[in-house]
This record gives sequence, C-alpha cells and structure tokens, in this order.
Amino acid sequence: MKAVIIAGGLGTRLRPLTYNVPKPIVPVANIALVLHQIEWLKKYGINDIILNLHYLSDEIKKLVKNEEKELGCKIYFSIEEDPLGTAGAVKNAEQFFDKDPLVVLNGDVITGLNLARLIDFHKKNKAKATLALKKVQDPTPFGLVLTDPKGRVKEFIEKPAWVRLEGIREFFINAGTYVLDPSVFKDVPAGKPYMFENGLFPLLLERGDPMFGFKDTSYWIDIGNPSKYLEVHEAILRGEVALNIKGKRIKDDIWVGEGAEIDRSAQLYSPCLLGRQIFVGERAAIKEISVLGDRVKVGENSVIERAVIWTGTQVGKDVIIKNSVIGRNCHIEDEVRIDGAVIGDKTVITKGSYFNA
Repeated sequence: MKAVIIAGGLGTRLRPLTYNVPKPIVPVANIALVLHQIEWLKKYGINDIILNLHYLSDEIKKLVKNEEKELGCKIYFSIEEDPLGTAGAVKNAEQFFDKDPLVVLNGDVITGLNLARLIDFHKKNKAKATLALKKVQDPTPFGLVLTDPKGRVKEFIEKPAWVRLEGIREFFINAGTYVLDPSVFKDVPAGKPYMFENGLFPLLLERGDPMFGFKDTSYWIDIGNPSKYLEVHEAILRGEVALNIKGKRIKDDIWVGEGAEIDRSAQLYSPCLLGRQIFVGERAAIKEISVLGDRVKVGENSVIERAVIWTGTQVGKDVIIKNSVIGRNCHIEDEVRIDGAVIGDKTVITKGSYFNA
C-alpha cells in the first residue's frame, strides 16, 4: 500500500510561526511534524509515501531527503503549482497510484489511530472509501458524519449549527484519515480545486458507493492553531500519544539532548523536554509542559512554563515565559514577561517588555 500526506497548506492558523516554516516541518517535540507522520505510517508497514506539497515545498523536500535514508522508506513528491483543495491535491499525485487502496491523511493531524484496524475494516466492507471518525463533545467546528449501525455513511453535515443536531446522541467527526480505492479519483477534475468534504464524499454518497465510517477512540488532534499546538505537547509529554522523543530520559519524564549544559542550581520540572546543546543558567526553572529546541539558551533566574521555544532562541536573565510559543532564533532580553503569546522567528524583544495575549 501507499499513503498520501496532504501537506500543501499555507498554515495560516499557525502564523506567525509558519511565515518562514511550512506547517509540515513545524517541530513537534523537536521533530518535524511530517517525520512523526511518516514514522506512524511505517509502523503499519507502509513504506511508499507520497507528499503533496505547495507552500515552501523546497524546505520540506530538503528536510525529508536528508532523513530519507534513515527513515528507510521511499518518498515521492507531488507538487501543486496552485492550491487544489484536499481531493484535488491527491488527484494531482495520481501518477504514483497503483491498484491497491490508498491511505490518505491530512498534514496537520497527530493520532494514535490503529491504522491496521482501519485498513481491515475497509477491506472487510469492500468499501470505496473509509473515513476514520473521532467522537467529540462539540462538532460545530468540524464535519459531522452520520452512519448506520454497520458503519455505512448516511449523511455529512459540515460545521453544523446546534439546532441541526437535535436528536443526535453522539457526535463523530471526520478525523482526516482515509482509506480510498484509487478508482474514486476518476470523478475528481484534474488541475482544478476540489474537496473531499463538500465534493467527492457527498458525490460518492449520492451515487450509493460503499462508504464507511470507522469509529475510533484513540488520541486525535488537529494542530492547526497555537492552542492546539501547545496542547499536543502536553499530550506527548504526559504519554497520552506515543510519539518519538529524542534525548536521554533522566528522571520522571524529563528528556535532555546531547551537549546540554544545565547549571546545578537550575530546576527542571516533570514533564519537560530539552534539546541538544541547550544552556540553562543559574537558578533558572524549566517547569512542566515546556519544550526547548536545540541551542536554546535560558539565562539566570528565568522561568519557562507551558511553553515551546524553537531552536536557536536566546532568553535573557529574569525572564518569565508562560503559555507561549517562541519561534526560531529570537532574542528575548532581560526582565521580559510573556504570557499567552506567539512570537515569530528572529524577533527581538527588548529589556523589560511585557506581552500578555
């Protein structure tokens, strides 16, 4: 089997972080998101992976090519000259398809889904399309999928209003992972924008093609905005989803990379992750749910709590950073306070400044 990762989006909801970094290589626990997804596919024996790319595609290709040998799988690149929508993007990669079912996943999803069970369910039902479904409390921001007792899809309701949901006891949404028979793409127009959600899937439903929903209870998150980006780090550090974490586990879910320099008076709180060649100064505190990228420096008496700081950023003395994401190669001068903010790459924040979103 082959898989397609839809990774061409602009990542607008994660700006300013994605002005210079395409969403597929945004670091998640200090490893590019797309590498986590590739490792997940490999876990289930899928070693032929097609990456659909558009925005900053050269950056993604460079990173993946550097890792391809270590990954031990074959990577194909399908480039969109112009955005083609979810189904149009996969159609654009049709030259790489064979007769076997395709696994398709959105490029902003982290999941603990058992992919083998999803594939078996698809084959058992002789389906043309099988959608992984996730139970949620509030379906209004998502695409709600209604199924019969055997799992066959009956209806799609995109971003439903609450009044539309009367009488529905449980809400299962489209979780952005599919198993698809390649033949379904014959109905997708080539070179034109076309969506799964309001194009191909409703068409298959109307036509009566066998389409099923696989209800799953494992971890799932769309990390498309900063709050979800922070949330996934908490899940990873607390072991709610099994992803690769690089570094030596020194104690109580504290990971530290090679070449780290941590002053004896500094305090590390569980769980946290510190990258390679980081520096933590005297009496500094790295508190729970904090991630420091490679070569991050934290000055004396500074406190980092529930924050993700990307590679190369320098944090001065007496700084407090909470509930925030800080981009690459920033310079945070002394006595700065940051709470609930998202700071883009190469930002300089001068001494004594205060940011509270």
